[in-house]
Amino acid sequence: MGTEGLRWETLEALKNSPKGKLKYSPDWIEKGEVTLVSHSFTALLNVETPLMMSGSLLHSTPPPTISLHSPRATRMAGCICICEETHRAKAELSLRQELQDRLVATVASRELEQLKRFEEFMELKQRQEYQTMRDMMEKETQESLGRQEKLKEEHRHRMKILNLRLREAEQQRLREAELEKQRLVEGRERLRALNAIQEEVLQLNQLLEPSSATQTGLTLDHTSYITRGNQLCSQVSEVVRTTAEGQFPSVEDMTVAERALQEMRSLLRAMQEEMAQAQERKKKEQEEEEERKKQADLKALQEEQKKNAALSTRAEDSTLKWYKELQDVASQCAQAFEDLNNPKDMQTKKLKMELQKAATIPVSQISSISGSQLKEIFDKIDKLLSGRQIVSGGKSVSTSQHPHGLEFVSYKLAEKFVKQGEEEVASHHEAAFPIAVVASGVWELHPKVGDLILAHLHKKCPYAVPHYPPMKDGTTMEEYQKILGYRVDDSGVEGQDSFLKRMSGMIRLYAAIIQLRWPHSNKQVPDPHGLNHGWRWLAQMLNMEPLADVTATLLFDFLEVCGNALLKQYQAQFWKLMLLIRDEYFPRIEAVTSTGQMGSVTRLKQFLEQINSYIKMCTSMFYRGWYSGA
Repeated sequence: MGTEGLRWETLEALKNSPKGKLKYSPDWIEKGEVTLVSHSFTALLNVETPLMMSGSLLHSTPPPTISLHSPRATRMAGCICICEETHRAKAELSLRQELQDRLVATVASRELEQLKRFEEFMELKQRQEYQTMRDMMEKETQESLGRQEKLKEEHRHRMKILNLRLREAEQQRLREAELEKQRLVEGRERLRALNAIQEEVLQLNQLLEPSSATQTGLTLDHTSYITRGNQLCSQVSEVVRTTAEGQFPSVEDMTVAERALQEMRSLLRAMQEEMAQAQERKKKEQEEEEERKKQADLKALQEEQKKNAALSTRAEDSTLKWYKELQDVASQCAQAFEDLNNPKDMQTKKLKMELQKAATIPVSQISSISGSQLKEIFDKIDKLLSGRQIVSGGKSVSTSQHPHGLEFVSYKLAEKFVKQGEEEVASHHEAAFPIAVVASGVWELHPKVGDLILAHLHKKCPYAVPHYPPMKDGTTMEEYQKILGYRVDDSGVEGQDSFLKRMSGMIRLYAAIIQLRWPHSNKQVPDPHGLNHGWRWLAQMLNMEPLADVTATLLFDFLEVCGNALLKQYQAQFWKLMLLIRDEYFPRIEAVTSTGQMGSVTRLKQFLEQINSYIKMCTSMFYRGWYSGA
């Protein structure tokens, strides 16, 4: 460790010594320079050869003296020389390369500049040549334009002269053509006018024929008009015949034809005035006849109505009392919601509309449907009548929003049920059953609605009581017909077919109500208006004198809807009643029915014949079973 430290101290001293900075020169040996023998230099030459000496040998033996002419020094000197030669050669090569690069760059720059000068020279030469060519072309163009302008001027002069001559010739030709065209146009116009005159004269002459008078039911002598009309047609035909040879009619011909047309118009006007006077007289006579007939029909109708009014006294007093009580209930209900029916503020008016929609829309949705849809409609009506909130038209509404909301909804609901019978059932008979089953269910849970249904039904169809309202003193015929159920408006009283169709729909609805019950109701609770009311209605109808057209229609509709239910309920009594209708009551219906009212009678007769055949079949089966049992 001490030896290694001594060596590093020696190297450090040599590094800091001025001699340590000397460069080695291989010429020292040849030049006989002083041999460097020292301990420090010896240590430097032996740096790469480690000294393996012990501490005792280093202090005891002095270092040997190494001559510069030793092989090792010579080899080291040779290596150093070779290395310096290599570096010198590389330096010269780098210098030469740098000089060569500079020379190449200088030559390239000089060549580039020469190329730019050459290109500028060529561009200048091209511009000069282009300018020279353009000057030559402009000069030639100017000369050519001058020659063209001279030729144009000469051409314009010649064309001016020719145009003047052509214009004069064309004007002359146009004047002649215009004159010819005007002559042809006037001739054709006169010819068309003449043809139109002839056509109108012939048409007017046809109006003078007796057929035009007989179509209006008039018998007038038009011989003089017809004779003169034929003469005028001959005059016009003579003028037309002259033009058929290829000539146009002259002004004089047109004057003759127009005069004939004017005379024909006057002739027709005189005849029409005569016919109008005759028609006016005939119209007055027809109006007088219609008035007499109307008075006679009105008198007959009044007598028939008086007769029917007299028959109405045969209805049971209890029935009439019940009828009046129902009408009083309806009137009291209407008076109760008078303030809601005639609102004074916008909020009440809006509530009225919402309640009315909530009551009527569900009923109008009932048609030939069943199942969950019918149940949903019934539940909605039940909730509304129970004072609960329902959604109608996207809004929540309840009868509790107004003190008289329940009365208003009950009244409108009952009115809508009857209207559905009047309209929907009248057009689609099968709709009577779904409407009736919902009405029956509502009636059972809300009896007041049932009473209002009967009140509306009796008011629109008094035959559902049955009741023939008497004609009171001072009552006009229109008012009495309204009481009987006819619709009366500005156009007059509705036709009998429309009246019977509405009555039929309401009776069918009533017949369906009395035999149906809501399937989800409490069967232990008695039916609020069951088949016993149907039996009562049928018995009272047979106790009253039949009305022409009405009784046959209503009996047929009633029996077709609920006859089977009455048969199941009353069995033999029902058969007896059918036999009574067939043998005794039906002949009375035929007796009061005129020829034009036999449609309803025929339907009832066919229905009774089917029942008679069924009775005979049942009787035969009964006796066969009885004999076989015996």
